[in-house]
Amino acid sequence: MTPTLPPGTDLKRLKMIYEWAERRYLKSLPLEHFMESIPQATQREITLASFALVRVSRPDVQCFNELLVQYPKPGQDPDKPGQVVPDNMVVIHHRPIVAEGSYMTPLQPVGPFLVLEYVSKASARKDEEVSYAKYEKELKVPYYLLFYSDADEFTLFRLGEKGYSATPPNANGRCPIPELELEVGLLGKWVRYWFRGELLPLPADLLKERDAERVARLAAEKRAADAEAELAKLREELAKAKGRE
Repeated sequence: MTPTLPPGTDLKRLKMIYEWAERRYLKSLPLEHFMESIPQATQREITLASFALVRVSRPDVQCFNELLVQYPKPGQDPDKPGQVVPDNMVVIHHRPIVAEGSYMTPLQPVGPFLVLEYVSKASARKDEEVSYAKYEKELKVPYYLLFYSDADEFTLFRLGEKGYSATPPNANGRCPIPELELEVGLLGKWVRYWFRGELLPLPADLLKERDAERVARLAAEKRAADAEAELAKLREELAKAKGRE
């Protein structure tokens, strides 16, 4: 859900304003913004790889990486958009989303459905307070996942009538997101994803599985070849025995 614009808003003019705000935002970024910790980078890779697999069965589930989200603030000047950059963002739409420099919610068919933030000590206040308020009060994002890599824990918030509340784990110890047919839980040190009850594998796991299948196939082919050779040898010996009779 995203805030609505006043009736009669000139969308072409609004697009120009948002593009200008986008450029201004990019120029304002300090150098440290582009420095990412290893835990944050690792969790981001896991999320992107997992949602790439989800999209094979659910092409309407689209995941974005560090994309600037711009939106009209409720009750405020529409020419001054709110801005936030989630580590990852998921939207649900049956057609591919086109977003270049930023995700301009008034010009998109849907708003963010799930946002994910991976918290470091340096960004804890921004993610816990500033971004939380934007997602809950302004953008009204249905789900917000906050992962504390230093503490190996996460919270999945779900939006209700009174705001966000923590989603309790199910019988499997995982937090469900029914609309995505997904469950979220910790495995080892990382947030992992279960789609339709099955753990989504990582690229390294898929490579290991492929290599194991290749080794098993080669072994089966060798056994078959050995058996065929042994059978041929027995046939030859049987033919010789009949020739001596």
